[in-house]
Parts: sequence; structure tokens; C-alpha cells
Amino acid sequence: MLVQSRLLRGTVQLAPNNQVLFLNSAADPFVALAAQQISTGRITLAEDNIASLHTAIEAVGLTSLPSNTVRHIAFHEYTLLEPASTVDVAIMNLLYQPNNTWMIYGLQVAAYALKAGGSLYIVGAKDRGVLSMAKRMQEYFGNVETLAISKGYRVICSRVGAQFIAPQGVEKGMPIGANFSGVTPPQPQGTPRGYPGGGSGRDKSGPYASLVFAEGKLDEGTRLLLDALEVQPTDEALDIGCGAGFIGLHIARLASKGHVTMVDASLTAVAVAQRHVEESGLTNIQVWPSDGARAILQQRFDLVVTNPPFHQGGIQTTEIAGRFIHEAAQVLRPHGRFYLVANRFLKYEPALRASFKMVEEVGGNTRFKVFRAM
Repeated sequence: MLVQSRLLRGTVQLAPNNQVLFLNSAADPFVALAAQQISTGRITLAEDNIASLHTAIEAVGLTSLPSNTVRHIAFHEYTLLEPASTVDVAIMNLLYQPNNTWMIYGLQVAAYALKAGGSLYIVGAKDRGVLSMAKRMQEYFGNVETLAISKGYRVICSRVGAQFIAPQGVEKGMPIGANFSGVTPPQPQGTPRGYPGGGSGRDKSGPYASLVFAEGKLDEGTRLLLDALEVQPTDEALDIGCGAGFIGLHIARLASKGHVTMVDASLTAVAVAQRHVEESGLTNIQVWPSDGARAILQQRFDLVVTNPPFHQGGIQTTEIAGRFIHEAAQVLRPHGRFYLVANRFLKYEPALRASFKMVEEVGGNTRFKVFRAM
């Protein structure tokens, strides 16, 4: 068991009737332990990543539990669909948050969800920002306590007092407002209006664009991939890990007689990509939630593209890209093409050569490389 999970087991206090909220932390083994303690209450997994959700389902064994014991809601939709001030305990493991923006958003969701007397528990390491989160919790709730420290990790906790002032401007069906008890949380540079916790306007990419890779903008690696990409008008194409959807939209415009499928494990990314598709007016493109290509392994494509993530739980990894490469080889038709862009220091060549007969570098610069494999 993870150190973080052991720390949570030793510090989080749960009652059988508690309403418990896991903030984008469904992959934490503590979910299964919490499920064993809740009999008349309920656990809500506010989770963005469907791979993490599947991990929780397998660990908890949802099929053997009452249907109302554990439920899921997309992390980015919590304040849009759920009532405020109904949760007894909220828990967030910083290991599973992609970046600081997600941590701040999780803290805001907790402030929205917790009732008077409720508690927020956050576990994490110094290098994952647990000390800065403690400062923010002090600002939001007026209190914070360190409950345990072990091997560089710590559990911090804030309690919601009876006089806690709910976030100003927060109503059911609206993104979270900026002010918490008169405190305006700092926002990441370049945060678009409409980001949960940002201004009152709406960014054209949707209110959650800044939670997506590259904040929903066209990053340098993707731009280089688009420059090297060759698309035929009749291509049936797949974009694995589509993010905001820029690659798939580009292909759909060129493959006017073909079709594009975009998939991503992040429900936020799927929502942003779907919004971009709607705004584009293109009808030859679909977006699906999928852990890699697993949801569409029975389909076949002429073209597969990816700009794969190389971090998981804050740790650099080639495992995700390796799986994308293997799945691309599975779904490609004979003579199909696979394009991948990566940071130049990442060694994806062995995995590419293990799955494809021909591998060549067709683009890039000093920082990135673009491969085409057949």
C-alpha cells in the first residue's frame, strides 16, 4: 500500500453514515478501505480519469456493494450537478493531481461541498505542493492542522466551522466563483475567464479549458506534429489522448470524405474537445472517453496520431506511450500510418520498432521529434 494511503488510514475519521467525497483520487487504495467503513452513508468519486475510476471499481468491488454506496461524477461537473454543503469528509491525494491548477480546483470543490463540521484531508509530499496547499487551506477555512508525517509525506486537515462563509457567487449549475470568505485564491498565469475560480465570463474553449494539457492551447509539440502530418481525403483516423482536440479537428478538415475518432481518459478533455467539435461545425468527427484505445480496439483505421503524456502520478514514464504505440499497431489497417510526437529525450524508438516494420523521424526541432511508423 502507498505511504499516502497508510497515512490516510491512520488519520481520517469516518462514521458509517458519512457522506464522503474523493477529489480526483479514485485510484488511491484508501477508497476500498473507506468503502468498508461506510454502511448507511455514501462515497462519491469526483473523478476525471476513467482509468483511475476503473481501478477503484476493481478494488472496491462495486458489484458486491449496495448500488448507492459508491457513485461517480465527473470531477469538472461536481459543482454544476451536486448541491453545496452536503459532504462530511473530503479527501484529496496530491499524487493524482496533474498539476497545481487541479489542486486549487480540488480545494475549491471541497469548500463548495463540505457542510458545517465537515473535514478536508489532503495527503502529499513537499515536492508535490502539500505545504503550499496548507497555506491555501488556512486562507479558505481559517484553520489547518498537520495530522501525520512519514517519509516526506504528510496529512493536513481543515475543519469547516459553523461560521464558514460559502464561496461568493456559487450557485448550483455555475462554475465556482473566485472569492472564498473574502479571500481571492491566486490563479495560474494565463488562466482564461470562465475557469473554475476565475472570472465570471466564459472562455470560448469552455469553463474547464485550463484543466486540460497545455491549458487547452496549441502547444509546440502538437504544432510540429501537424506540420509533419500527411492526411488523405478518405482517411479513417484516430487521435489517442486527444486533449483539447486540435489534432483531430485538423485531420477532420483535411479528411473531408473520411472520419475522425478522438479518445481521451480525461473526462474534462473529452468535454473540451466536444465543445471544440461543436464550434467547428464539422460532422465527420466523434469524441469518446477511453483509457488509451481500449474502447475502440475492434475498429480499424488508416491513420493514428498521438501526443502521449509522459507523466503519471508526478513520475516520468514511458509506459503510457508504450501502450499507445502497441494499441495503434493493433487498430491500424495494413499500410496504415502512425504519427507520434515526443520530447527528444524520451526513448520511444525501441517500442516503435517492436510494433512497426518501418519507423522514421519526419519532423521536429531541438526539443521535439515527430515519428511516422508503418
